[in-house]
Amino acid sequence: MSIENNVQTVKDFFAAMGRGDKQGLLALSADDIEWIIPGKDWPLAGTHRGHAGLTDFLQKASETVETSTEPSEYVAQADRVLVVGVANGKIKATNKPFKDDWIFAITVRNGKVANIREYIDTQALARASEMDASPGTNPSKPIPHETIRKVS
Repeated sequence: MSIENNVQTVKDFFAAMGRGDKQGLLALSADDIEWIIPGKDWPLAGTHRGHAGLTDFLQKASETVETSTEPSEYVAQADRVLVVGVANGKIKATNKPFKDDWIFAITVRNGKVANIREYIDTQALARASEMDASPGTNPSKPIPHETIRKVS
């Protein structure tokens, strides 16, 4: 595949993501796709593999996050496409907003997205995922992450 075709595949992938088109995303993804999202203390972090993993990830994302993702630049070499962009949204459980400047490093193989590695603002997403103190607790003292994990 040419570099131009790889960039177009990635643009089509982001367009399908923006439309919430699960079938379109699966059609543009290799059967063994691997999507790596760094971080902890927020719901979507982890490695998602294969169409089943992608389907589970998309379901979890729709349940936990409202976001609009805006790619602004595509940089390509051989089978790699770097996408620079920004996401604005909120974590549904906390109703807290976030702004996330990101880069996706994407590998395209045989016209399909085979690997995605996100470079994101994990702090912004973790902060937006933190639960507020419940009534009767000291609102100026944050809830320890260990407590949040036990409750979830």
